[in-house]
Amino acid sequence: MFTVIDGGLSTALEEVGADISGPLWTARAIIESPDLLERAHRSFVEAGSDIIATASYQCGANEFESLGMSNNDASAALASTVTIARRAVRGSSVRVAASVGPFGAMLANGSEYNGRYGVSWSAVEEYHRSKLRVLVDAGADLVAVETIPLADEARLIAEILEDLGAPPAWFSFGAASGSLTYGGDTLVSAVEAVTGYANLVAVGVNCAHPDVVDAAVETISGLSNGSPSAAPIIAYPNHGRSWDAASRQWVGVGVNSFETSRIEALVSRGATYIGGCCGVGTEGIARLVAIRDDAVA
Repeated sequence: MFTVIDGGLSTALEEVGADISGPLWTARAIIESPDLLERAHRSFVEAGSDIIATASYQCGANEFESLGMSNNDASAALASTVTIARRAVRGSSVRVAASVGPFGAMLANGSEYNGRYGVSWSAVEEYHRSKLRVLVDAGADLVAVETIPLADEARLIAEILEDLGAPPAWFSFGAASGSLTYGGDTLVSAVEAVTGYANLVAVGVNCAHPDVVDAAVETISGLSNGSPSAAPIIAYPNHGRSWDAASRQWVGVGVNSFETSRIEALVSRGATYIGGCCGVGTEGIARLVAIRDDAVA
């Protein structure tokens, strides 16, 4: 019926007692508590996820170098995000996706939610190229390109992946509404930016309010009869709260991301990969798995 991807790694890490404060966010666990990172990954495996994503969303090797690591050690730390995830799925058929966030995620200033990075485009390209080179060599099954606010950034990442001979990848955009990305591009143009990628697994939206994700999936599903090549749709909403970059916390009231009727609607519109993002922990993923399995039964 649909493939279940995991939930918010930050949420799972908090559930097992890891400290994710600071600009490295989930990647902090790579240095300080790799055992807890493995436990967090495994908790999603045990909840029934078919795919888990690595702790590499927030940073590349340069961010580890800023902690005083040598270039080689920093690259090894980034590559270990795949190694640790591999250990967590050992003995199962669960696949590992190397997580790649937008350039703004590394800045840790909220710009991943608006696409205004304040740097040259060459700096954005160098960041993604150096990071992807390490992650591709680390041997993940997939690449998860996540929360991208700009069509041009997604296109750039696709070009780099092709250059590197990367494994299959999905592209998921941060959605401000049912028709616009976080960076103000239309979702139609964002999807069109990557549908020509030869190794495309799926295209969709993540880390937005479930209602926004629902509307965005409806927009994307309407393209199947239009000019872009039809592609599977991926959708993984957050808990419905908003990120306050100034106070570095989520604000507002959350919602149930996985009501049965909501999941049924996503599937009816062509979503074949569904999971959760920030604020969705192992209980949420277990609930999603149960909805899928009940429908199959």
